[in-house]
Amino acid sequence: MTTERLSHSHKTTDGQVIVLGGVSGTGKSTIGKVLADHLSWRFIEGDDFHPAENIAKMQRNEPLNDADREPWLYRLQDEIRDCLTQGYSAVLACSALKARYRSILCIDPQRVHFVFLTGGRDILHQRLSQRTRHFMGPDLLESQLATLELPEYGLTIDIDQPITAIVQSIVTWLASRETE
Repeated sequence: MTTERLSHSHKTTDGQVIVLGGVSGTGKSTIGKVLADHLSWRFIEGDDFHPAENIAKMQRNEPLNDADREPWLYRLQDEIRDCLTQGYSAVLACSALKARYRSILCIDPQRVHFVFLTGGRDILHQRLSQRTRHFMGPDLLESQLATLELPEYGLTIDIDQPITAIVQSIVTWLASRETE
């Protein structure tokens, strides 16, 4: 990748968090790791913050409801707060499917940025069917798509392009926000 880095240090005086959202199968973790590496930022896997009950429910192909997601979202909010308070920048892979969920995560609109990954049902289903070590299977895709409320702010990117192009779009968008 030939883009310039926005941050040459993992720790800054003014930490930022990019919440990389979208339904399961959009590549949040894969793209998030590449983006975080490119920016020299920390990567946070939102799935790691799910309570065991949520994981067990998803493994049974039962969709999560708002009550299931709430403790998870508040754990992620605490993680975002810690990053910002300590001056660290991070990329957080987190579905953030509803506006209500994003409002919980957006503790500082100047430093918490939302990037949403979108894709067609066919490509999402194909990706989910090919996963082998994840608790979220293709049977839950429809429930996620039904829950999804695309944001009216931030950046939305179609996943039907190379990862390097997606990362470049995010980096360019983030740089434009820094000059506002």
